[in-house]
Amino acid sequence: MRSPRAISLYLALGGLFLCPNSAPAAEPSPWLEIHSIHFTVITDAGDKKGREVAVRFEQMRAVFATLLGKERLHQSVPLTILAFDNDKSYYQLAPLHQGQPIDVPGFFLPGDDQDFIVLNLSEEESWRAVAHDFATMLLTYNYPPAQAWFDEGIEEYFSSIRVDNKQVELGTDPELRPSAKRGSLSSERDSHPPTSFTELLAKQPWLSLPELFATKHDKVVGDQGKRNLLFEAESWIVIHYLLHEQKLPDTGTYFNAALNEHRPIEDAIQKAYGMNSTQLEQAVKDYFHSQSALLTAARNSNSNAAPASATAGQAYRFPVPVGPEDSAITASSFPAADARSLYSEVAIRIPERRDAGLKELQALATAPTVADKKIEAKQQARKPREDEDNEQLPSNAIGNPLAHRILAWDHIQHGEFAEAASEIRDASALNPRDMWLRYYVSVLKYRGAQAAHSDMQGLPNMMLDLRSVLEWYPELADAYDLLAVARNTGGGPAAALQAERAAIGLSPRNDRYVYHLAQIYVTSKKWEAANLLLERLKTSGNPEIATLARELAEQAGTERKYGVPVRAGDLAQSKLAPQKSPFDVLEEDAAKRAAAENSTESGASHENDKRPTKFIKGRLAAVDCSQAPAAILTVIAGNATLKLRAADYKSVLLIGADDFSCDWRDLQVTVNYKPSGAKAGDLVSLEMR
Repeated sequence: MRSPRAISLYLALGGLFLCPNSAPAAEPSPWLEIHSIHFTVITDAGDKKGREVAVRFEQMRAVFATLLGKERLHQSVPLTILAFDNDKSYYQLAPLHQGQPIDVPGFFLPGDDQDFIVLNLSEEESWRAVAHDFATMLLTYNYPPAQAWFDEGIEEYFSSIRVDNKQVELGTDPELRPSAKRGSLSSERDSHPPTSFTELLAKQPWLSLPELFATKHDKVVGDQGKRNLLFEAESWIVIHYLLHEQKLPDTGTYFNAALNEHRPIEDAIQKAYGMNSTQLEQAVKDYFHSQSALLTAARNSNSNAAPASATAGQAYRFPVPVGPEDSAITASSFPAADARSLYSEVAIRIPERRDAGLKELQALATAPTVADKKIEAKQQARKPREDEDNEQLPSNAIGNPLAHRILAWDHIQHGEFAEAASEIRDASALNPRDMWLRYYVSVLKYRGAQAAHSDMQGLPNMMLDLRSVLEWYPELADAYDLLAVARNTGGGPAAALQAERAAIGLSPRNDRYVYHLAQIYVTSKKWEAANLLLERLKTSGNPEIATLARELAEQAGTERKYGVPVRAGDLAQSKLAPQKSPFDVLEEDAAKRAAAENSTESGASHENDKRPTKFIKGRLAAVDCSQAPAAILTVIAGNATLKLRAADYKSVLLIGADDFSCDWRDLQVTVNYKPSGAKAGDLVSLEMR
């Protein structure tokens, strides 16, 4: 790790990466875009290192799925990994603590639209720095709300991970290895020196188990941001015990009793584990004392060396679930201007880096590119036709389209909706195929209506945009949520319910989604179901959601008692009429150009599947997996029988089920599919009802 003096020197060199003219345009981009099954890596460290990063995250993801006992995990917002080859670029972007960049080789940056991980590949095993936050992210998207001890214990346990091309090591004391310090935006986590959980538990009195289990999430961090190390250490060893004794399934029973049935902690422990809290606490302590010597021995191992040999008690070691040869990885060149835009996108999401990032994005968005100059030359040479309509096209759009798109999202986040719409128009003119823009338009409509306390406009187009977004990224939970809100606003609560359940299935801890589900229940006059959700949300850790839940509960009570609707009335039909979005004109123009270009061609093939996506409710009669991995689903809806094909049933988006089964019979389902005939189609998603 570089010294603070060296870091200051790098910063003093000042903005080499951010300078718009830092590299001659003629030079090829040093950046690569690497795609594995679940991750995108943008790197200037070369193909070999970039592929290694993708493999390591695929491995960590697979190991985490094993911990939760799941074969399939969701990634409910896209994740981009930005991996630098050198200290300089990394430390010019890393968050600051006391005026200096954090002293870890990687950090995690969550976002409403997407998540980022930033790594310094000049450090060995830099991905281990984000293992704790990586586990937090995967828990958020794949495990129902749980108590703080469980979350912290799983995250600490997973943060000890070491992995290479052959072997995984898991379970050692996560605080014993300096290279495993966590990279998050909490400056306190970066500044606290590493401490041995094993030594801490051996020397200090433990929290009682009921006290540990009763600790709320907002109490995990103590006064002045101090970490509660005893809470973290004890949570870690409890999870260590539960995993070793194969009691994690019993923990699901405990949470059902404690959180859903609202039983006292003591009763929930007895029901789940077959012993009282005192007995369970003693069992954990006995387990700890039987393991402590082996766990402490890890202090003598070299943190940068291969895992030291030890007995099975020190750590779990097993073959990697995913090897370099098992993961399909592709690499392609990534434009240098896009890399600068992406770098600046991360910068504007870090408060102390925001100004420099905005300055660079604005420069990229206003500087004509080579492509802009070529288009301008063609337009000047071409004589306009009399019947040509150019009024609605933003023909003066120039600059990097990614920079425009990033600025649009930044404006949306700051409530600057007119500015956001302008950037979206420019971005969509420069790159009309960018699906992010369809999502951002929908977010803009929703947030704009919320801010103005008015109805959302252009609902039909919004719903079409969101359906397209979900075809592009089927696990984007927020797109399902927005689709549900649009459907409910437009008078379709049944379809809204389907979409909102999908959103919650993809992100089960998002209280905003649960609140929207309660709104749908109120619209449908399902009072008991709404009240159940609203009572839970009144104690939400999100103060805004808690306030909204109390207001909606009061309004729903009034409607139920007196028949006064929560909303003034249904939306007027005129509000539901199709309205132009920035994409409509662009798509019409693109269609005209495509028709003109292909007028002399017959049977031209199209890269994208243009078939509309349909959905039906029916009964799943049978599943035929005789040609695996393909599967044929027989779905009966009324008097119609459909044969729906899944090219790879392991990749089908499932809602209401963790894993696809070839043995499913006689189940009520909702399916999204693309028709390929009157009674056949290709399956898009499958929801169990």
